[in-house]
Amino acid sequence: MTALDTSSRAAPRIVLKERRKSAALRKLRESFVIGSLVLCALFSVFVTFSIVVILFTETVRFFGMPEVTLGEFFLGTEWNPLMGAEKHFGIWPLISGTMMVAVIAALVAIPLGLVTAVYLSEYAPARVRSTLKPVLEILAGIPTVVYGFFALTVITPALRGVSSFVTSPFVEGEGGRSVFEYFNSTSAGLAVGIMCLPIVCSLSEDALRAVPRSLREGAYALGSTRFDVSVKVVVPAALSGVIASFLLALARAVGETMIVALAAGGLARIAYNPADGAQTMTAYMVQIFLGDAGSESVEYYSSYAVGATLFVMTLALTLIGNWVLRRFREEYE
Repeated sequence: MTALDTSSRAAPRIVLKERRKSAALRKLRESFVIGSLVLCALFSVFVTFSIVVILFTETVRFFGMPEVTLGEFFLGTEWNPLMGAEKHFGIWPLISGTMMVAVIAALVAIPLGLVTAVYLSEYAPARVRSTLKPVLEILAGIPTVVYGFFALTVITPALRGVSSFVTSPFVEGEGGRSVFEYFNSTSAGLAVGIMCLPIVCSLSEDALRAVPRSLREGAYALGSTRFDVSVKVVVPAALSGVIASFLLALARAVGETMIVALAAGGLARIAYNPADGAQTMTAYMVQIFLGDAGSESVEYYSSYAVGATLFVMTLALTLIGNWVLRRFREEYE
């Protein structure tokens, strides 16, 4: 047996050994990656569970204090925990202020976002869409505190100026009187609506573009115009995704903090006039954690009760959104 024959027999064994070693290393890498993903998922669940436990534990402690009753908290219409000898903990002024701002934001973001999404999906040329959509999505990256100062320095003066101009013919003397307070729900709602606009636009546009081309071509074959196809075919076919974007934007508006803390005001009262100031649930929590209350006081623990209420509201919106997705989802092949 020559050396050449020996080497030719050993070569397959070496190749097989290298392949086994490579397969073992690949399996080890895959196991490491899968284990890392599982740990990240478990960490996320642990953090979420910890937040919920702490939130509701401190909420139970709040309701266990002698100054608080469940009836007043859920049915009361006065929220005054910081000033005066007699404290009141009726949550409805904060809920009404939050919903006032959220509704104004929805009236701004939902129509503008949907119209923009329809334009980008059905009308805009490819070059315009590739330029306009990233520009709109930049709005989502602007810090919310910037939106708050924008509301204070631009939106509020504009509203007060227009209001003064409109009321000037009906007021004696020079100039009119603005119906808008310096801190008002309209200014905060407009700023929050601008902030939520990219959410509605981007998600709705993705849902519209996911509608199969065959539906559009079938509608065109029946003699429909582009407007008819967009409004009567594409939008209804993408309804689940569009509504989901609406609910996501509304949940984002309900949970917004810095804009409302800066622009909406800090007076907790039942909000029925958008020209007046109002305090939202998130703005109240900011006020408490800025140092206006002691760490073991009833005012401090009230922020957890407000946070739990806000958590339940956003959870309800999320559940409604999931139900809408299941109820109206359309699957195409």
